[in-house]
Amino acid sequence: MTVTTARAGARQLLGASRPLSWINTAYPFAAAYVMARGTVDLPLVLGALYFLVPYNLLMYGINDVFDYESDRRNPRKGGVEGVVLDRRWHRLTIGAAVATNVPFLLYLLAVGTADSTAVLAVSVLAVVAYSAPGLRFKERPVLDSVTSSTHFVSPAVFGLALAGAGAGGPVLAVLGAFFLWGMASQAFGAVQDIRADRAAGIASVATWLGAARTVRAAMAGYGAAALLTLGAGWPGALATVVPLAYLLSVSPFRNLTDEDCEAANAGWRRFLRLNLVSGFLLTQLLIWIALRG
Repeated sequence: MTVTTARAGARQLLGASRPLSWINTAYPFAAAYVMARGTVDLPLVLGALYFLVPYNLLMYGINDVFDYESDRRNPRKGGVEGVVLDRRWHRLTIGAAVATNVPFLLYLLAVGTADSTAVLAVSVLAVVAYSAPGLRFKERPVLDSVTSSTHFVSPAVFGLALAGAGAGGPVLAVLGAFFLWGMASQAFGAVQDIRADRAAGIASVATWLGAARTVRAAMAGYGAAALLTLGAGWPGALATVVPLAYLLSVSPFRNLTDEDCEAANAGWRRFLRLNLVSGFLLTQLLIWIALRG
């Protein structure tokens, strides 16, 4: 393999791992672990590294390999919203995903408990099942949203389990709100692909409900998430503004027709930017809570 070829392969692997989304899985794990354990140690560092890159390479790499035919017909692919992974790199992507995941998983299993092992197993199974042939949870309406949300919530649950923390009412309220947020976000993200997915024979919650009803369902999910955060107590309840911001962001698309579904891409790009702002605000809130404690 020449240096040029190696660099091209590395760029494809990097793109397949979705760098913009790394923080979305590493942060929930690290925040949950630190808040529960109150210390920085090796399990935290290696766990955060795992959920930062290898986990995302497994999740999105499998997706890019087995969604190749539909991705190359999708006009929004090829940038921050996902690469079109050339066939020549499919074997490398699967191999790299396995090779980078196994060492971290073995370590996390070794230092974990029965509870954390069970959570980690569910997390990895959800990642594989979403796109892998024979399972393809992403093509099962509603289950696609549930599985996608599991991808982002399970690292936080794993962080709590690995730290040996219990799950009281406020914690369950936050996790429940996070899960509803994840379902709503996946559903809204699927709206922009309704026509492309139907043309490719791919089912999703959005192809099942249609554009307008899916957006409204996403709004309901964000609204329910906001209500749940009220159960987090003070000052955790301040996080209510986060799902409400997403509700307002997607609301202009509540009457979108299936024929104009691609217009939802503007809302999806706003969603990606909103994630950065929300992450910053939640970080400040967590710091405040930690200092109060």
